[in-house]
Amino acid sequence: MKTRVVCAEQGLDEAVSLIKSGELVVFPTETVYGLGADALNPEAVKKIFEAKGRPQDNPLIVHIASVEQAREIAREVPPEFYALAERFMPGPLTVVLEKSEAVPSVVTAGGHTVAIRMPRNEIARKLIALSSPVAAPSANRSKHVSPTAAEHVLYDLDGRVPLILDGGECGVGIESTVLDLTTDIPTVLRPGAVTADMISEVLGKVSSAGKIIGVAKSPGMKYEHYAPTVPAVAAFDEIKAFARYDEERQAGGNPVLIMRERHRAAAGGRSFISLGDTPEECMQRVYAALREAEKDYSFVIIEGLNGEGAEASVMNRIMKSVGGRVL
Repeated sequence: MKTRVVCAEQGLDEAVSLIKSGELVVFPTETVYGLGADALNPEAVKKIFEAKGRPQDNPLIVHIASVEQAREIAREVPPEFYALAERFMPGPLTVVLEKSEAVPSVVTAGGHTVAIRMPRNEIARKLIALSSPVAAPSANRSKHVSPTAAEHVLYDLDGRVPLILDGGECGVGIESTVLDLTTDIPTVLRPGAVTADMISEVLGKVSSAGKIIGVAKSPGMKYEHYAPTVPAVAAFDEIKAFARYDEERQAGGNPVLIMRERHRAAAGGRSFISLGDTPEECMQRVYAALREAEKDYSFVIIEGLNGEGAEASVMNRIMKSVGGRVL
């Protein structure tokens, strides 16, 4: 299969035709690029798992173009969903509800719930509105770093998908927050740009998920994710990070530091990739930094973030990317 990369606006009509015919399309969102198929066509959805090498027990998110479309995907849409939609949709929030009969079991990994999101990206919403609800995980090989640019997708999925809509760099940079509304207390299954504190302002008390046993309700919960192709560790201490860098160099390796810009001067002549400084910059840059590092270096030392809110969401991804390894 030949993979074509086309400007998102120019390729929209072709993308709609592909989705309607049961094929795959990569499209931009504000979080990361998505690998999409008609969510109501089980044979089309199976192609997502094949292209990514994704385990069948890892559910997908169904993307919608309007709040009203949620009624087609969910068995019942509670008032809490509409309250959240008024504040955060379109945007980087996914909500888990009881699924309708229209949603194939392959989308939900056999579970009775479905994750629903309305992306902020206009091209993504146009694609959905003109075709169908779209099931889509991140457009990368399973467990690899998620893509925030079309070139990242091409690196992972060249020859596996017919079309990539190039919409430039993703503005948010990590996957959406996932909130489960099927529990007694709304539960954050995956942190993201919409933080638990922000959600609690709308719904009141919010909890966080513990260890997942049985069927996962959301992607990103059961497997090591976001990992570069070279060894990586996280460091919460500047001195420890520099010491490990020097050890790797002395052993003949080619390490790199991925840290906030404030550490550049102290790093001296050590190889350095910047995360920016604000939590939002770190969120937007973390995946691109990991992909840049794996191309040119043999070992990654990435700064650990200790803050709450957005910093905690970025740290969730960092810990998964390094497999929990900390200096």
